[in-house]
Parts: sequence; structure tokens; C-alpha cells
Amino acid sequence: MTGGAGYIGSHAAKALARAGYDVVVFDNLVAGHRAAVKYGELVEGDIADVATVRSALRRKHVVAVMHFAAFLDVGESVRDPVRYYRNNVVGALGVLEAMVAESVPYFVLSSTCATYGEPVETPIAETHPQRPINSYGETKLAIERALPHFERAHGLHSVVLRYFNAAGADPDGEMGEDHAPEIHVIPRALDAASGGAGLQVFGDDYPTPDGTCLRDYIHVSDLAGAHVRAIESMVATGRSAAYNLGTGRPHSVKDVIGAVEKVTGRTVPWTLAPRRPGDPAVLYAAAGKAQTDLRWQPRYADLETIVRTAWDWRRAHPHGYGDI
Repeated sequence: MTGGAGYIGSHAAKALARAGYDVVVFDNLVAGHRAAVKYGELVEGDIADVATVRSALRRKHVVAVMHFAAFLDVGESVRDPVRYYRNNVVGALGVLEAMVAESVPYFVLSSTCATYGEPVETPIAETHPQRPINSYGETKLAIERALPHFERAHGLHSVVLRYFNAAGADPDGEMGEDHAPEIHVIPRALDAASGGAGLQVFGDDYPTPDGTCLRDYIHVSDLAGAHVRAIESMVATGRSAAYNLGTGRPHSVKDVIGAVEKVTGRTVPWTLAPRRPGDPAVLYAAAGKAQTDLRWQPRYADLETIVRTAWDWRRAHPHGYGDI
């Protein structure tokens, strides 16, 4: 898997290993952590180097690729679209080129609900129009749109998994979330509750019940399990498909603050900041297709449960992987 030293990739590596698969992690460690690679062999390399990717695929006898090696900060993507197009589009095309050259037939794309843009209806189904409002979503959609062409030309089967908001940490405490700087609201709220910088709430004038953005928080281990199901379904049926991965339950930023305060028993100091460019007001999934086709069901769907796993990781590793 590419990007397997990152947040979601490291959890997916564990899920694959637990399911009996041999795992190879391909990562340049720009955003990932060597200490996060607890399952499978780490091969250091950059996805932009097609020859190196080809060599790893060939030497390790890879039969399927999960692609996690993408930049994911929506705000940064608005400020620096070149960086996002170079890595998320050019880099991903390099991986696909290498797979075709080495006859690797199965591909799972880590995609995003950001491909939908501002929802015209909620919950968001896979048939919802895809009109991204930031370059992060555009770069993911560009690869989604490329995949049918690779299938027609080269027989490359693919499953696209559109995540909603990944959150939480490995319930066993082996892996967690460690971004620098931290970009996601739950770990930032936990940091604020622990005496770190106060949480910024980006806008309270959205057309939502409490004025803050509504999001669908999906536990990272549930995401990981869906990747295993996706590979198995694709191999069994030979069909390419796209699925939303979420719980179908929207929670506001203020809901997150309340859950963090309840789980930690501490106050979350926060201040109001302007809206961020490219942030839709409401994003939550119609997740029935994945549950039916992949026989997948979130195990950690409750927001407080998600927060508790993240809090357990933060308490054990206050400096992230720097404590390991």
C-alpha cells in the first residue's frame, strides 16, 4: 500500500494483516511515521518515481494496491493547488502506470466526500453530483475519473472509497493520529482540553442547527475494515465500484466539543474564527451501498466512542509517534 505509514494507511495495514494478507508499505515518510508501520514491511520511496514503484511491485509480488499517499488538508489545497495536483494527481497516475506495467490488476483508491462539493441533498448518496469546491476534492475526482479509462485500456479493476471524516484511533492503542500541524477537529479539541492551544471554530453562521459545520465522523478502524472488504469483493466479483464510507449520522463542531468534554472531564477552550474557504456546511453519508455490497458495518459509530479511542491514544502518546 502507498502511504501506509500515515494515519488511515497504518490502520488498514493492521486490518489486512489480521485478515491474513501479506502487507508491503510504500511511503516516503514526508507525512507518515516510521513507528506507525507495525504491520508489514516498509519500503521507502516516492510515488512520483515510477521505476521505484515498479521495482517494489515486482520484487514483492504485489497483486493489489491500496493508495493512501495523498495530501489531505482542504485549506492548504486552496492556498497551494500546485502541490496538491502534483502529488495527488501526478503521483497517483504514476502508481497506476507502474501497476499497468507490472500487471497488477486490483486498485483501491482512498477518495473523499470532498468530491461532492456543496450538497444538493442529504444524506449524500454515491449518485450525488460531484462538483468539488476545493482543489483537494478536484484532485481526488481527477483520479476517480481516470480509473474507468484504465479499466477499459488495461483491465485494471478498482474500488473507490469516499471517506467522510476519519476519526479516532486503534482501540488496541497501537496506532493513532499524528499530523504536524494537526488539522482535524477531534485531536485539536483533545489538545485544547489538555492545555494546548485553544480550539478554533471556523464559522458559527452556517445554515445548521447550532451554526457550526455538520460532519459524519467515521472511525478509522471501520475505514480500515472496509478496505479489506473492498479488496475481497473486487477479487470475488471482478467488478469496479464506488462507495461512501460514513455512519450516516451528522454531528456539529459543537457536538464534538461536548463529546470531548464529556469523555475527558475537561473544558475545551475555544474561540470563533472566520469560515475557511472550501468548507461546505453539511456533509454526511448515505452509507447503505457499502453496507449491502461489502457486508460492512461500522463497529464504532457512536461519537463518544470515537472520541474515547482518540483520547486513549493522546493520553498514552502526548507527542504522537515521538513517544515511541
